[in-house]
Amino acid sequence: MRTTKAARRLATGAALAALALVSACSGQGAHRANEAIGSKPPVQPQVDQARVNVLPGMPPVQDPADIYAADRPGLLSPVVKDFPSRVYVPNTNSDTVTVIDPATYKVIDTIPVGRQPQHVVPSWDLKTLWVNNDLGNSLTPLDPRTGKAGKPVAVHDPYNLYFTPDGKYAIVMASMDRQLVFRDAHTMRTVKAVPVSCYGVNHADFSRDGRYFIVSCEFSGEVLKVDTARMAVVGQEKLPVHGSMPQDVKVSPDGKRFYIADMMANGVWVLDGDRFTRPTLLPTGKGAHGLYVSRDSREMYVSNRGEGTISIFDFARNKLTKKWVLPGGGSPDMGGVSADGKVLWLSGRYDAEVYAIDTRTGKELARIPVGSGPHGLAVYPQPGRYSLGHTGVFR
Repeated sequence: MRTTKAARRLATGAALAALALVSACSGQGAHRANEAIGSKPPVQPQVDQARVNVLPGMPPVQDPADIYAADRPGLLSPVVKDFPSRVYVPNTNSDTVTVIDPATYKVIDTIPVGRQPQHVVPSWDLKTLWVNNDLGNSLTPLDPRTGKAGKPVAVHDPYNLYFTPDGKYAIVMASMDRQLVFRDAHTMRTVKAVPVSCYGVNHADFSRDGRYFIVSCEFSGEVLKVDTARMAVVGQEKLPVHGSMPQDVKVSPDGKRFYIADMMANGVWVLDGDRFTRPTLLPTGKGAHGLYVSRDSREMYVSNRGEGTISIFDFARNKLTKKWVLPGGGSPDMGGVSADGKVLWLSGRYDAEVYAIDTRTGKELARIPVGSGPHGLAVYPQPGRYSLGHTGVFR
């Protein structure tokens, strides 16, 4: 049967379109399979507010399949793009913050702060770093542009600090007071103090929609589920290992699971946050403590403080894939990932040192002496639109 010129043009156009589609798909697959962590960031997806019904006032979720989509290399907020890159190390026993230049691995400043600083925490608006002076009952503000400390703010028992996803409130993890204290995110004025029946509230992370968060209770081996808007505990679960001491908390990129490091169970608990059912344990190493997501959202680094190792968990494969061993041992604790994703920074809690680790090879790049009892180290600035607190949980 004869075909018209118009029909032939239509068929040719369809074939070319199909070929382009196949080429695009295969090219994308090849790129992703070989993508280096520090490579050029991918184009971000269009914002679709209708897909995730977020907490009112919370920025929309950019990619429902990956809540860390805004944390790619190079995606620095205009707020922080001119801040110098630094590593801030709170020395719990020395009552100081050591400042390291990550380009040279050299200490460039030591800042006196209050008694027993535990964590250095980026504010929700990214403008301030708050030093949590736990026994000093104060927060010391650091200006990340100048590196200078401001006037301390009186806050009782600030072991750790988080921010609600809408940016309204700071949440003080008042560990010894057995309270979650909601405060104005800017003035730190108390809005509501929520008593808890567990012991040692210390770390947390928020659900994908920001409507609840999961809290670890270190000294009673429990986890809490807290309604963000109501500022109320809505669930409490005892971890099923005697003597559990849960530490850092991190949610999966798709928001379906929470991971809770446990230094006495020597692994990571995997919890369904929505259903808040009994969690399962993933053994990682002795003294599992800190949890950090890679810049491409594919892996999570687990610091095993009790054995001087870092376990690597693959989200897509749902399994541990490798373990890095610090040469000569160490006590890797808390920290963060560099802005380009190439270096994992961790404090050496019992060794008065900081470790810089290559995220592609696991090789130790540097071991830097700091003050006594280094703890909640913050790498700053990092990519992201806003901070949820701790040593840098960005969305």
